[in-house]
Amino acid sequence: MNTVAEESKVAYNYLGRSGLKVSNLTLGCMTFGVASAGLPGQCDEESSHKVIDRYVQWGGNVLDTANVYSDGLSENIIGSWLSKQSRDDFVVATKVRGQEKPVRVDNRGLSRRHIVHALEGSLERLKTDYVDLYQMHLWDDATPIEETLRTLDDLVRCGKVRYVGASNVVGWQLQKIVDLTEKMGFNPCVSLQQQYSLAVRECEFEVFQVCKQNGIGVLPWSPLKGGLLSGKYQRDTKPSEGRIGWVMQDEPKRATQACPAWGQVSAQDRVWNTLDVMKSCATKHGKSVAQVALRWLLQKDVVSSVVIGARTLDQLDDNMGAANGWKLTHEEMTQLDQASQPEVPYPYEMVWRLNKDRCNTFVPSFYVGNTC
Repeated sequence: MNTVAEESKVAYNYLGRSGLKVSNLTLGCMTFGVASAGLPGQCDEESSHKVIDRYVQWGGNVLDTANVYSDGLSENIIGSWLSKQSRDDFVVATKVRGQEKPVRVDNRGLSRRHIVHALEGSLERLKTDYVDLYQMHLWDDATPIEETLRTLDDLVRCGKVRYVGASNVVGWQLQKIVDLTEKMGFNPCVSLQQQYSLAVRECEFEVFQVCKQNGIGVLPWSPLKGGLLSGKYQRDTKPSEGRIGWVMQDEPKRATQACPAWGQVSAQDRVWNTLDVMKSCATKHGKSVAQVALRWLLQKDVVSSVVIGARTLDQLDDNMGAANGWKLTHEEMTQLDQASQPEVPYPYEMVWRLNKDRCNTFVPSFYVGNTC
């Protein structure tokens, strides 16, 4: 395996308004662990450890997982690797909310009982006595958010959790978290892990505006939209390989946000037009299409770190090649922004259009095109 040049290694950013510094690429570990009903191409423990080792050679320091990834096997694999390392060198992030096994009545959600139980299980599997970033995996309609936030704050105060984050929420939910946290004197939410890519930009309408106003760092997941933005798919050729190929048009029940069905994406002209621009940028810089997709995210001011996944060392090296040492030009960023811009619905279109010329550098702007 080639040595990584110093100028190509990751850069480090603050995680939102916290004092914690993280590598600008996070290793997403959802592919670790071969569960009985898992996605194709999952990594066993040996290959997973090789991926982590290589990620560390690039300077990466953040490992992101969840209690439900591969039914807990992902955390187990990270734990067996982490137990042989200096714990303080790494930022370990995991999540809570999903249905754990064995299935019990109170084995999911964001209740105090489940959060405490889930964290104890995660700590045991991760072979550590604290988690650096503990994230609400999804909003829980069945639990008062006050109960959830108080529990998370208690876990920070007792030292089992260092920082709290959210994931997969809408604008009003994140604003509710921010407001209650301030009102009740809790430790703040410092990050939002959210799907974000050149194919999925709707979060710019509202929830990312909450992030900007409150110093919350965004951690984009599925930055290549299940491989769609890797450049390996052709508009008129139905794939037989890869995760999108696995989720065929006639099997819509298998489709997820992280793994879309071909029938969901093949007719999206905006995506294919964006890919045309991405390929042009890749050629100019001598980079891969996937690296262009990641670089676009890395140059967004709301992003602290991009969550990447890799099942092979070649995939990892290609993704890590976006981390440092080159940039997309302002013109290229504009071209990619314009090609990938989704239709802006009411009231966002009206609010942004009528505020376009209201430029006050002392007031944070909600308009995504404002160049103040």
